[in-house]
Amino acid sequence: MGRLHLFELEDQPWFPAVLRNAGTAYLRLAADMTGQPASMAPKIAELLRATGVRRLIDLCSGGAGPVPAVVAQLKADEDIEVTALLTDLYPNVKTLEAVAQGSRGAVTVHPESVDATRVPASLTGCRTLFNALHHFRPEAARGILQDAVDANQPIAVFDVPERSAPWFLGILFSPLVFALACPFLRPFDWRWIVFTYLIPIIPLFVMWDGMVSGLRAYSQPELDALTATVTSGDSGYRWETGRIQIGKQPAHVTYLLGRPQPGG
Repeated sequence: MGRLHLFELEDQPWFPAVLRNAGTAYLRLAADMTGQPASMAPKIAELLRATGVRRLIDLCSGGAGPVPAVVAQLKADEDIEVTALLTDLYPNVKTLEAVAQGSRGAVTVHPESVDATRVPASLTGCRTLFNALHHFRPEAARGILQDAVDANQPIAVFDVPERSAPWFLGILFSPLVFALACPFLRPFDWRWIVFTYLIPIIPLFVMWDGMVSGLRAYSQPELDALTATVTSGDSGYRWETGRIQIGKQPAHVTYLLGRPQPGG
C-alpha cells in the first residue's frame, strides 16, 4: 500500500503537552528497551568516520528519543567520542535537560526553536533525525535533506515505523504495553496516572499515533526517490539507504545516510 499522511495527535498544536510528553517519554523508553540504539550506532559510526565529524545535531528531538543511548553506544562499542545537541521546533527544554543530565556533558540542549528545514549555519555537525521523518510530507522531507546538502553537512535519518503487518500488530498491543510501562517513564508526571488508568486517554493516543506513524512511514524505495530530487550542486553528495533488523525481533530500522563527497 502507498504512504498515507493522516494526522497524528502529537503534531497538533492544540494537543495538551502533558499527553504529548507522555508519548515522547514512552518512545524513548521503548527505543532503549528494544535495542534501537545498538542497531543504529554502527551506521552512524560509519558516517562519522567517513566525515571526521564528532558532533551530532539532533533535529526534532521531542523527548530526546534514543540520542543519549546512541552517544553512549558510540563510545562503548565504536570507540568514538561524540557530543550531541538536542533541538526542536518547539523544544521542551525542561524535559530535554532532565534527560541530558545523565550524559556527563555529552548531550546538551539548544533552548531556541530550530526548524529542521532551515537549520542555523552556526549549528554544524552530523544532523540526525530519529523516528521523525515520517512526520513530514514529501516536500518538507525533501527540504530537510536539501538544507543539509546546501550547508555541506552530513545527515543520518532513522525510522522504526513501517508499513508492515508486524508493526501494525504490535501497535494493537501498545495500550497494554504503555499501561505496564507508565510507572517507569522519566521524568515522571503524576498526571499520567490519571490519564492512563482512570481516564485512558494516553494509551489510546499512543495506539492511534503508532498506527498513523506506520501509514506515514517512508519505505526504502520512497527514500531513494526522495534523494533523487535533491540538488547536490557542484560539491556532490553521496546517499545510502537500507534497512537494519532490530536484534532478533521482527522489526526493522529504515535508514538514510547522506554525506558530502571528499573535496566538496
